[in-house]
Amino acid sequence: MRISNHDKEQFLEVLWNHYANSGRNALPWRLPGENGVLDPYKVMVSELMLQQTQVGRVVPKYHEFLEHFPTVHDLAKAELGDVLRVWQGLGYNRRAKFLWQAAQIVDKLKHFPDNVADLVKLPGVGVNTAGAIAAYAYNFPAVFIETNVRTVYLHHFLADSVDVPDAEITELLEQTIDHENPREFYWALMDYGTHLKATIGNVNKASKHYAKQSKFHGSRRQVRGQIIRLLGSGPHTLVALRTAIEDARLESVLHDLITEDLVRQNGGQYYL
Repeated sequence: MRISNHDKEQFLEVLWNHYANSGRNALPWRLPGENGVLDPYKVMVSELMLQQTQVGRVVPKYHEFLEHFPTVHDLAKAELGDVLRVWQGLGYNRRAKFLWQAAQIVDKLKHFPDNVADLVKLPGVGVNTAGAIAAYAYNFPAVFIETNVRTVYLHHFLADSVDVPDAEITELLEQTIDHENPREFYWALMDYGTHLKATIGNVNKASKHYAKQSKFHGSRRQVRGQIIRLLGSGPHTLVALRTAIEDARLESVLHDLITEDLVRQNGGQYYL
């Protein structure tokens, strides 16, 4: 789909006006360090935390996480159990493990990858997350798609469409991206997309890639979180876990966590 110059100008005017009036510039991962530069490690932490998690829940955990692991070296040298303890409350604990593994790789490299091709090699960093890190940390005009990006382009250019593939949104994004300041351009998209979801609802249902998030209550994911939370306070026997978590799936979920190296077993004790 080709955009006329008139439609492009109108779209960008709406986007930048909203950002000028309602931009969330106080978000901690948008604040540069004392050297005036955004730390790619902190950007990576925020991006993995923000996957499937709302900003309001991420902000306090982001601060807490960086208090414990202020640098990529600190995270790389930490015990996974300690990382999981700090991560508690965010869910999807595999993200914490991926972040820890990525830190170990970066620490060995002695430098943080500065391009999408190298970033995507890090655990838990897919093409879109790599693009986000490249755009935010290095101001590189990477093209990436996430839920807020979809929301904005679906609303403005594809309002009457259904089953829209990301390839179509990518084409629109490539025509409108600000190559001189992609970092703020994506910040503007994030903020405007959040605003649209709050005011007009979930237009992402028109995306071919839309998948409704499964319910947490009563799910295996909830059992996983309960196990991690209990073991965060110290080792437990299977009997103790059964007493605290009355769910027939406990042992199956526990087996999965051990297989994923999120939980360890020594004799009759389970621990992080």
